Amino acid sequence: MLNFDLTEDHRLLEQSVRDWAAREIAPRIHDLDREHRFDRAILPQMASLGLLGISVPAEYGGVGMDYVALGLASEELEYIDTSLRVIMSVHVGLNSLTLLSWGTEDQKQRYLVPQAQGRKIATYALTEPSAGSDARGIQTVAVRKGERYVLTGEKMWISLADVADNYLVFAWTDLDKKRQRDASGMSAFIVERSFGGFSSGTLKEKWGILAGSTGFFKMEEVEVPRENLVGREGEGFKIAMFALDQGRYTVAAGATGLVRACRDASVRYAKTRKTFGVEIGEHQLVKEMIAQMESDYQASRLLWLRAGWLKNTGRRNTRETGLAKWFATVASERAAADAVEIHGANGYSDEYPVGRFYRNSKGAVIYEGTREIHKIMQADYVLAYRTDRPARCELPAWAGGAQGR
Repeated sequence: MLNFDLTEDHRLLEQSVRDWAAREIAPRIHDLDREHRFDRAILPQMASLGLLGISVPAEYGGVGMDYVALGLASEELEYIDTSLRVIMSVHVGLNSLTLLSWGTEDQKQRYLVPQAQGRKIATYALTEPSAGSDARGIQTVAVRKGERYVLTGEKMWISLADVADNYLVFAWTDLDKKRQRDASGMSAFIVERSFGGFSSGTLKEKWGILAGSTGFFKMEEVEVPRENLVGREGEGFKIAMFALDQGRYTVAAGATGLVRACRDASVRYAKTRKTFGVEIGEHQLVKEMIAQMESDYQASRLLWLRAGWLKNTGRRNTRETGLAKWFATVASERAAADAVEIHGANGYSDEYPVGRFYRNSKGAVIYEGTREIHKIMQADYVLAYRTDRPARCELPAWAGGAQGR
């Protein structure tokens, strides 16, 4: 039975994350953003709260909470700043939860356990300089040589690229299928920063999420042990799409938190700023923008909660997770733009947080499936169903319709 009531554990988690972020991060986030500085000290603090292994079972070093808990944490973190939620997306959603479903027992013990405990930081690496939405356009190759694979290639726009210890990397293992753009020729690997031939760097000229770490890394004949192959050869694309289902979920919940942050900042300002002798909150068009934020917040939260419920019950959720991600990220961009408008000239100033909200909101409508791709995905879901009876919906592979195990 679908139930949106939070458990006592959920409420305690929500409050503890909210209190920590307000106490430890909110007073410093303005300076971190202006300095374009990622504070690595945040990571052990998040680990101490159990956030880096929040939805990983206790037997693998995690806290063992459910997907709703992961969503709640993501929403509260992005309420303060998107850079905090990004950590949850790549470390927990895209990497650790993927290893939980696809990794061998050996891989779980060697990699998942220390990641869930926060002793190692992990990320996800699919995007390349010439391949974003077109995953089949990646150029990284992995050549089997005895008991090892030799990886060569470059990954770009990777969150925590210059911070992570472990990387979930996607590469072609079948060069004939690479030439044919047949995704069944891709495979997934766990690559360690310590492997020879690996180097990374930080992207400095970003427009938003300036307090976060985003970068690139290169692999020049990096030797990866055979036992670091995730799944079987040829399952890489399925694994990549499975991972995106988890990552998109955290993005949806996080964007919901950003909508709420825009709403709260706008309400505070509307109650203090006066024009024409009255608080600007009394003006009809300001009320309209705040009302839109409230409706977007409530709808976004319901969408990610439903996706989380489906994940908790083990049901297929690619459609619902994609819808939540699309709706919430578009809503957050609209809320941020309106928040800047409500603040007027002050919204264009760095004195108020809404400018940072606006800059941060733009990234989420691009990564993990652009708004345009998600629009097409949702249309394809509807068009794949007959009007007289439901039918199985098959999305084009590029749209991320493949589901993991």
